[in-house]
Amino acid sequence: MSTTLKITSGQYSTAGKKESNDDACGIRIPKVPLLNTKGVAAVIADGMSGSEAGKEASEACVSGFLSDYFSTPDSWGTKNAGTKVLSALNQWLYSQGHRNYKSVRAMVTTLSVLILKSTTAHIFHVGDTRIYRMRHGNLECLTRDHRVHISDEKNYLSRAMGIELQMEIDYRSIPAEVNDIYLLTTDGVHDYLGDTELAGFLYGSLHAPEETAKVIVQAALDKQSHDNVSCQIIRIDSLPNQDQNEFYQQLAELPFPPPLEPGMILDGYKIIREIHASKRTQLYLALDQETDQKVVLKTPSVNYDDDASYIDHFLQEEWAGRRIHNQHVLHVPKPRKQRQCLYYVTEYIEGQTLREWMNDNPRPPLKEVRDIATQIAAGVRAFHRQEMLHQDLKPENIMFDEHGTLKIIDFGSTKIAGVQEVATLLERVNMLGTRNYTAPEYLRGETGSNVSDLFSMGVIIYEMLTGRLPYGSKELTNRRLRKVHYIPATTINNEIPDWMDRAIEKATALAGDRRQTLLSEFIHDISNPNPELTKKRVQPLIERNPLLMWKFIAFVLFLLTVFLLYRQSGS
Repeated sequence: MSTTLKITSGQYSTAGKKESNDDACGIRIPKVPLLNTKGVAAVIADGMSGSEAGKEASEACVSGFLSDYFSTPDSWGTKNAGTKVLSALNQWLYSQGHRNYKSVRAMVTTLSVLILKSTTAHIFHVGDTRIYRMRHGNLECLTRDHRVHISDEKNYLSRAMGIELQMEIDYRSIPAEVNDIYLLTTDGVHDYLGDTELAGFLYGSLHAPEETAKVIVQAALDKQSHDNVSCQIIRIDSLPNQDQNEFYQQLAELPFPPPLEPGMILDGYKIIREIHASKRTQLYLALDQETDQKVVLKTPSVNYDDDASYIDHFLQEEWAGRRIHNQHVLHVPKPRKQRQCLYYVTEYIEGQTLREWMNDNPRPPLKEVRDIATQIAAGVRAFHRQEMLHQDLKPENIMFDEHGTLKIIDFGSTKIAGVQEVATLLERVNMLGTRNYTAPEYLRGETGSNVSDLFSMGVIIYEMLTGRLPYGSKELTNRRLRKVHYIPATTINNEIPDWMDRAIEKATALAGDRRQTLLSEFIHDISNPNPELTKKRVQPLIERNPLLMWKFIAFVLFLLTVFLLYRQSGS
């Protein structure tokens, strides 16, 4: 049974009746591990005939995408990676075509991209090239032409690469199936061959897509196509599809380590002592005998040696840590040698957790709190740039090193967009963080985003300033979210400026769309008064004047009692 994506492909492009071929196309099938993390990419482009550099534009887009897409971080999701690459290519085309206002040499092209990753097809599209899919004998066009029709004889492109600095890209993702056939064409083909004709040709592509591509191109020329003609054919031969035993065997290639004792040596690491142990993992302080530096070994618990989901999650922790390089995030080095068993190594931080620091500093200076917030934000931003969500920010997962630098130290709940797209037999359940620090959208069963980590960060800053939590000490649940309200930090610590409290209130809003959208925006708001946040807060009466509120309630109850007594005496 196949464990990888396999395709058969073919393509053909010719100038046709024109002197120059402004079309371009390309297919890249990388080797593992890129095949697993990025998939297969096919690109077709048609340089606009009215532009002076259409040929250069189409070739630059095809070669640029096939190079740049596979160079993006493998933690990125396909949509994010493809969109960023296409946006950069579009801006480059636009800038090249507008370098000299006296001599505009427009670089404009249409573009369609098909990416097959794991068991999903991702489509990016701009212009009037097309992507078709044949499944079970039915041919379907998956893209929409960006054309404006004036008459039967006159129409023009409404969208293309290089026309404007900011470009809208059509994107969609659909499940892929074995034996799906994808056809990518330029308008020199599909303007002259109908869907029925194209479907008929594709029936013959089961064994020779390269020859079929040539046949389709020739058929378009026979129909008097006066444009460049190009097409690509991709057939899915197999998709990642393993049985449970095969999948588990791959995960269990490395055995679980035995209990480690001081003095033991494992792959060149001499165990000094156990630092921490839980039901899920153990942490050991060790000496790297090659570098003579202290490190930490994290090992899985033997309680889960037959749990494939647990092993998969443990491997993801190391995978995420090795891809983030930031002074405010725990460093996870790449192994220097083959490991005998399942564990991973991190740097050793000799310092205290933020929780311990908060216990020692119950009323820290505002300037120090802002500095800590800035460092935390820098670490969280490193996750977000890799399209990862930390999902478990709390004081226990942040440490000061010996130089006073803050580092985020845990990856156990990290969600990785690129990994989430890879199909697996295992149900990957997100291990969300700690209640009261976890964003409310997680409690409601919703998908998290960057502002979910911002919520957790806002709670930490609030607690640093007040010693309490913004929605009270009771554990937050989905049911309680409807009843709780923000407790102004100024009512607990009168040294906090009202405008700073408003910024924290916004960051910890129960609805994600009411928070700041960027970490930098939050840092700015707790450092500088934001006029939009300094409007008068509508505070509940019970907070503004509790005594008056209870007097009012007592008065209402008194009137209600009198009324009931009056009705009773009248009856």
